[in-house]
Amino acid sequence: MTQNKVNTQNPLRNREDVQHLLNDLLSAVSPYTEKGKSGIDLGESTTHYGKEIAKMEALSRMLWGIFPLVAGSGECADLPFYLDAIRFGTDPQHPQYWVSLRDFDQRCVEMAAFGVGLALLDKRLLQHFTAQEQQHLADWLNQGRDALIPNNNWNFFPIMVQMGFKQAGLPWSQDAVAARFELMEAYYLGDGWYSDGPGRPRDYYISMAFHYYGLLYAQNMADVDPSRAALLRQRAGVFAQDFITLFSADGAAVPFGRSLTYRFAEAAFWSAAAYSKLEVFTPGIVKGVILRHLRHWLKQPIFDRDGLLSIGYHTPNLVMAEDYNAPGSPYWACKIFLILALPQDDAFWLADEAPLPELPRTHCIPHASQILMRDAQGQHVVMLTSGQLELNNFVNTEAKYTKFAYSSQFGFTLDRGRYGLNHAGCDSMLMLAEGDGYFRGRRDCAETRISEDVIYSRWLPWHDVEVRTWLIPCGDWHLRIHHLKNQRPLDTAEGGFAVIQDPATRSQITPNQHAIAVTARNGISRIVSLNGGSEREATTVVTPPNSSIMFAETAVIPVLKASYPAGSHWLISAVCAGTGSDTGDLAAPEIIREGNQLHWQYQGRSGQISLA
Repeated sequence: MTQNKVNTQNPLRNREDVQHLLNDLLSAVSPYTEKGKSGIDLGESTTHYGKEIAKMEALSRMLWGIFPLVAGSGECADLPFYLDAIRFGTDPQHPQYWVSLRDFDQRCVEMAAFGVGLALLDKRLLQHFTAQEQQHLADWLNQGRDALIPNNNWNFFPIMVQMGFKQAGLPWSQDAVAARFELMEAYYLGDGWYSDGPGRPRDYYISMAFHYYGLLYAQNMADVDPSRAALLRQRAGVFAQDFITLFSADGAAVPFGRSLTYRFAEAAFWSAAAYSKLEVFTPGIVKGVILRHLRHWLKQPIFDRDGLLSIGYHTPNLVMAEDYNAPGSPYWACKIFLILALPQDDAFWLADEAPLPELPRTHCIPHASQILMRDAQGQHVVMLTSGQLELNNFVNTEAKYTKFAYSSQFGFTLDRGRYGLNHAGCDSMLMLAEGDGYFRGRRDCAETRISEDVIYSRWLPWHDVEVRTWLIPCGDWHLRIHHLKNQRPLDTAEGGFAVIQDPATRSQITPNQHAIAVTARNGISRIVSLNGGSEREATTVVTPPNSSIMFAETAVIPVLKASYPAGSHWLISAVCAGTGSDTGDLAAPEIIREGNQLHWQYQGRSGQISLA
């Protein structure tokens, strides 16, 4: 088997470079394609929907890149294989038939790529099939129209199919489209934000699903549904003003929530914005976000030895995998290649790549319960958050949604076991235990509030333990104030950001034991107790390898630890991290707590919040 590696030195400056990247990805997959098959077998790990559907998924996810490539007159060497696979998979008499859908079927997800392909290529895709084969394709895809599926972003999948039918000149159902949109309208929150279903999170599915598909619909269906198309554009434009604050100047995005193994899809929204001519930022700014994001990913060891995208994030990591992540799942990253459908003379490709627009140091997103912080250079973005929880309790839900802070440079760590602080994923968390080594942190919030300069949450790790938490952006730092009311004695440990632990890593604890800075090859992480005569002592916690989503090595977390009797206790700290050497020299914010008022001051700025 001849393997084709991805050129990670691709400069990614223009359309041709992006085409080369996509073709590199497809070429690495090519040795795994088999003539006569309707799927691609990329590995032995599996999912809750089994290996056969996983093969079909792997094939369909390549189509997110192939269809835009072909629509933009690009060349795809393996196009005959993919066309045959579609032909075989949709023929009910063929041994490789994809069979009929069941309730909540993963194949409904994969149908969306076919709908988008039909829309991008108009009738050109159908020209590859006989009349009978076209009918097979339409019949198989139409199963999703009235299918029983989760009431979340999945509602867009049958919409994409009907959109494709309409653009390709096939019979389509406007009523089915309207019914799916009506379901999703129930969880539109305002200001461009949806939740991913009733009471569900506001994560990357809002950008790479709701608005990505919404802009595809707006661009292709304005002639038959003009009011909805205009509404979807308007919402996407408002959303974009918030969403751009999740990206750093070097192209990285803040990792948060589930499905992070889709990697490039973090920026797929911007490709949909370019494709749909969304008037929000200049073509050069949008181009810069996309290309820097792709360059950022090519610097990471995300490919296996055969050039395949691995399951993981910055490194291969099955620990973080969802129960629906198959070997081909990461190729949903190909959604970013929608820009290849744009012709060479499009304003997007003609524009010079531009940096991010001027963005505020802090930006509040009320509907997502998030405050985004960025350093002066825009290279490090931190998300403070409270109140989100994935109700389906996917793997590592707490790590992916409920920490106090998430970082574009330091990411987060995962839980690795039930016993011991080193297994508890204590970065950016306050962990509590009853002296038995079994730690628990914040999960569900009984109450949350957010304003421009503070996020408040109230959470109950036990029925007789209440924690009220305030998170405050404070220049290069963020402040954490916890009011712990406990009717049982508790051990506590509060962590800063995790960095790489290796022989060169150094920890510096202040003489009073109230502050610690850990200096590692990937940056400096600090946490400082601001309780005055604090009973909390600074130390470190070392995790197992593969605990961080950002690196494979063992992680070290600066921690403040203390044990408290039953009663009422205040725990106040400041946390910062960065890759610059000056991070270790930054003076911590100063605070004064007077009753239910907290005053803070940092580098000439000051603020006050109520702790009532």
